[in-house]
Amino acid sequence: CTKTCGEGSRYRKVVCVDADKGSEVHGLRCDMSKRPVDHESCSLQPCEYVWITGEWSECSVTCGKGYKQRLVSCSEIYTGKENYEYSYQTTINCPGTQPPSVHPCYLRECPVSATWRVGNWGSCSVSCGVGVTHRSVQCLTNEDQPSHLCPADLKPEERKTCHNIYHCELPQNCKEVKRLKSTSEDGEYFLLIQGKLLKIFCVGMQSDHPKEYITLVHGDSENFSEVYGHRLHNPTECPYNGSRRDDCHCRKDYTAAGFSSFQKIRIDLTTMQIITTDLQFARTSEGHPVPFATAGDCYSAAKCPQGRFSINLYGTGLSLTESARWISQGNYAVSDIKKSPSQGRNCCLLTAFPQNF
Repeated sequence: CTKTCGEGSRYRKVVCVDADKGSEVHGLRCDMSKRPVDHESCSLQPCEYVWITGEWSECSVTCGKGYKQRLVSCSEIYTGKENYEYSYQTTINCPGTQPPSVHPCYLRECPVSATWRVGNWGSCSVSCGVGVTHRSVQCLTNEDQPSHLCPADLKPEERKTCHNIYHCELPQNCKEVKRLKSTSEDGEYFLLIQGKLLKIFCVGMQSDHPKEYITLVHGDSENFSEVYGHRLHNPTECPYNGSRRDDCHCRKDYTAAGFSSFQKIRIDLTTMQIITTDLQFARTSEGHPVPFATAGDCYSAAKCPQGRFSINLYGTGLSLTESARWISQGNYAVSDIKKSPSQGRNCCLLTAFPQNF
C-alpha cells in the first residue's frame, strides 16, 4: 500500500502472454475488455498526527523584557514500525491548538540609563539680522520614559544665536554700519565679509573713516609678541638645548627688547590682511612695543631662537591662510614656526630682527 495509514493504493503488473508458448507478447494480442485491473485501493488504520516541539532558545536579552523561541511542527506518526518516524504535515491535520513558538522571558531588571535627546533646530526668530532659534532637549531612559538621571553639565543647548542674512541688507564695513544703522557708537557689529557673517569691532564711528578690528576670543594670554632681551656672553653657543634658563650666562641689555599682548587686532577688509603695526588694543608690559605676530632676539648667533609670538584666532571666524609666511631679517637670522591646524590656532616660535654682535 502506498500509505502506512489511512486510504492509499496498491499496484500489480498485468501483461499479455502467449497461451501456447507461455511468453509475454504485445498487449494488443489480448482482449482488452478482459484485462485484469492493475491497481486497487487499500485502507489501513487511521492516521495519527502529533505536534512536535523543539527546545526553547536562550532569552533574547540579558535583562528586561525579551523573548525565547522554539521549532513547532505537525508530524504524522507511522505506527507500523518499531520506532516512530515523523514527516512534516500541514498544521490543520494536528489536533488541538498549535503550541506557541515564541514565549516572553524576563531574566532580571535592567539598570536604568538615560541620555539627552535633542530635536531639530527651529526657524530663526527674525527674518533679517541676529535672532534666536530653539530646539527640544529631553532626558529619556532607554525605554523612552522621562528621567532626571542625565548629567546636567552635559545637557545640550536648547537655544542659540542665528543669523538670517537672506532677506536684508547687511553692512560690509564699519562705514556702512553708520549708514544702515544710523549709529555713531563704537562696538561689535555683524558684517557680511566675503559671504560670511562675522563679528567686527568698529572704532572711530564718530569719524568719516571708522576702523575695523577683530576681537581675539582667547585674549592676550595666547596672542602676544616678544623680542627677547637676554644676550649670551658667548654668542656662538646654544646652551640647554635651546631652552630658556634664568641662570644662563648672559646679560639682559638688548635695547630693542619688549613684550606686547593683544585683545584686538586691526584688519583691512579689502585685502583681508592683519595690520600688525596697529597697537591700539595692545598692552606692552615691558620694554618697547612689539608688532603683532612678530618676534626677535639677539640671544645667540647659533640656531637658537628665543623670541616668541603666539596667534590664536579660534572663535573669530577667521584663520591664517596656508600661504602665510614670516620673513627673517638681520644677521644669523633663523626661525622656527610651528602651526597647529586644530581650532584655527597658530602658536609660533620665531626669531626676527636679530642684531649684529
